[in-house]
Amino acid sequence: MEKVSKSFKAFLMVAGCAFAGLTVISCSKSVDASKQVQSSNPEIVYINADSLLVKYEFAKDLNDQLMRKEELSRSNFNEQAKVFQQDANEFQRKVQNNGFLSVDRARQEQERLARREQELQALNQQLSSQLMQEQSGMNKQLRDTLDKFLKEIQPKMGFKIVLSNTLGDNVLYGHPSTDITDEVLKGLNARYAKSKK
Repeated sequence: MEKVSKSFKAFLMVAGCAFAGLTVISCSKSVDASKQVQSSNPEIVYINADSLLVKYEFAKDLNDQLMRKEELSRSNFNEQAKVFQQDANEFQRKVQNNGFLSVDRARQEQERLARREQELQALNQQLSSQLMQEQSGMNKQLRDTLDKFLKEIQPKMGFKIVLSNTLGDNVLYGHPSTDITDEVLKGLNARYAKSKK
């Protein structure tokens, strides 16, 4: 569960990398950066992936779903761990007070608790794996949605390369005219709002 407890942060990082994977590069054409900034339709643009993930309603809904699933999984696991801990404490109390009728009976109870502990560890790994798969599927949905939208608006906007800027990683400097985050957000959110009706 520790791997998943940072799910939103991981979600941001994985989705940011996915958005960076959408970059389409035309190597045969050299581009003069000063002309791009002056042009009304720059060929190289970027999207601030952090802002996209925080402000895109679909991304927020997916994150809320993931958080609810994580909370439910954690709650279920914690309930079972609590019962196990109570059983283990009761076993310790009986051992200290000579509460078992025989050594065999104490050994059987100890073996049962050891099996239960292994089952809990396996459950923890299973729940973590399920949540990671859910997160991966959600990231793919986001990537596909963004990819389709960018392909739709590309003819109108005329860009040839879309970069992703996550925490300043991929774009060290971008002129404000090359930042299409707000326009993409507006379009994606309008489209998502229509799909919910």
